[in-house]
Amino acid sequence: MFLRPAIPADIPRIAALERLPVACNFVGQWSEERHRETLSGPDARYFVSESEYGELCAFAILRGFQESTRSIELKRIVVAAPGRGLGRKIMEELIRMAFAEFGAHRLWLDVFEDNARARHLYKSLGFVYEGTLLEAARRGTEFCSLHLMSMLDREYAARGR
Repeated sequence: MFLRPAIPADIPRIAALERLPVACNFVGQWSEERHRETLSGPDARYFVSESEYGELCAFAILRGFQESTRSIELKRIVVAAPGRGLGRKIMEELIRMAFAEFGAHRLWLDVFEDNARARHLYKSLGFVYEGTLLEAARRGTEFCSLHLMSMLDREYAARGR
């Protein structure tokens, strides 16, 4: 399987991956301790993808497993080498897991307004734009807006996959 649940030993590589130049402007950077706490808690699931040589290629975090609303958040996805199709493949698997395995009613995410590549991917996978969270995040000293996007279980089912 190209995507497996993360283990505590993966945390240093996860933290390093989110600090890569291709990622640091589009995702938050958490400390290793925050990742450890989140991974060990009941509300989140971490997944990693490794190369055949054991190199970490990507990771993703889903949250919201303690919510009675069955609303799961894609908190973070980072791919070390974008543009090769791995992100799409991981997203397709995360969407499948959210609805087919975890029984989500809603899968949602927020994405930086200026991250056109990611917004295009999410839209092509069936996510619907819900609105803009104006200046809801900071990148250095700059405030940035986020687009809120989601997919409902019935929209997933209508895809026929």
